[in-house]
Amino acid sequence: MRQRAVRNLAKLDTTQARITRILDAAAGGKNNFLADKDMVRYFDQAAPVATTAARAVLQFLSRVVRHLAAAEGVDQFLIVGSGVSSGLSEGHRLHDIARHTSTSPALRVVYVENDPMAVTMAQATIEPFTNVVRVVEGDVREIDEIIRDRVVQTFLDWDRPLAVLLLSSYSLDDDEYAHYVIKRLRHAAAKGSFLGLLQTTFDAIPPELLPAIRDLLAMTLPGLAIRSRDEVQALLEGLDLVEPGLVWVPQWRPAERGLACGDEPSAAGNYGAVARIP
Repeated sequence: MRQRAVRNLAKLDTTQARITRILDAAAGGKNNFLADKDMVRYFDQAAPVATTAARAVLQFLSRVVRHLAAAEGVDQFLIVGSGVSSGLSEGHRLHDIARHTSTSPALRVVYVENDPMAVTMAQATIEPFTNVVRVVEGDVREIDEIIRDRVVQTFLDWDRPLAVLLLSSYSLDDDEYAHYVIKRLRHAAAKGSFLGLLQTTFDAIPPELLPAIRDLLAMTLPGLAIRSRDEVQALLEGLDLVEPGLVWVPQWRPAERGLACGDEPSAAGNYGAVARIP
């Protein structure tokens, strides 16, 4: 454990903003650096929605995990992306929600992160205190390696249904490979599993703000994939979408937590969906 943490820290660059830490900073979390806070300010200057979007995304993820654990009986989660380093407070992180909601003694959660800080912090502060969580380093752009990872294969039972939450589809800037990732996960998961998808979009950005937003992303987060609703729908083709389907993240089952989706759910800037794998 300690050797893993040292290796991850050696790769840590605190001067470079990372999307996972930007989300954390925008949501008021503590797992971020000055570069990440600066990025939130830059985005808010271009289009003042960063904080709103980050909080809406975290609320969406919480509702997805709660629904899958409570209503669908899911007791295995593979969370690929920004789950472990999010701005959710201790006791309300995604694995905490699963643990509080699920009644299964077989509950397991594996986080996959490509941010060395997120991996190091989670391995040091979460893994030693629970037998429910494991954290591995990996990148969604290397999906075969993630699926073959020893911890992913042995800590989770791939012969039983599980939920794969793909929170980093914004990293898949190659559409052909993005479709491959979905296909690969569908093939690897047992029948009755679920796939959750989160995707950033510019569909609701006013046209006059788009040039500034695109220029900012090109300079600060090159390679960030932005998709329209039709493009996200294409990624989910052939899957059985759980109600209410592909929607702005504040619109995904807000009533389950007594929340209102608000007058402008599109301000969240992200689509979300959960689908059953046939």
